[in-house]
Amino acid sequence: MIKRPDTKAQRMKRHKRVRAKISGTPERPRLCVFRSLSHIYAQVIDDVSGVTLVSASSVEKDFGYGGNAEAAKKVGRTVAERAKAKGIEEVVFDRGGYVYTGRVQALAEGAREGGLQF
Repeated sequence: MIKRPDTKAQRMKRHKRVRAKISGTPERPRLCVFRSLSHIYAQVIDDVSGVTLVSASSVEKDFGYGGNAEAAKKVGRTVAERAKAKGIEEVVFDRGGYVYTGRVQALAEGAREGGLQF
């Protein structure tokens, strides 16, 4: 019997490695992504003070189903609008250990369209 790798443990390992290299500052906070099977979540975090500045997710009212690239792009635009309203222009992108394709990439493109720079 072949033992399959624990994908969540592998993702957490990758995420830990990425987080060792990047960190959010008050001038340039971290845009963090979490992706579940049916939803996607994004937060802009200041790691120095340990505070979430802005967040958006597909669980909110007007999103409907959040498990596709369209919803991810919409979440990216929403988090960018909310960040711009708080005066945040530049962020560091944290893909959370996920591969930069599909919904994670769509969220990043939506955030760029919304005016965030990273």
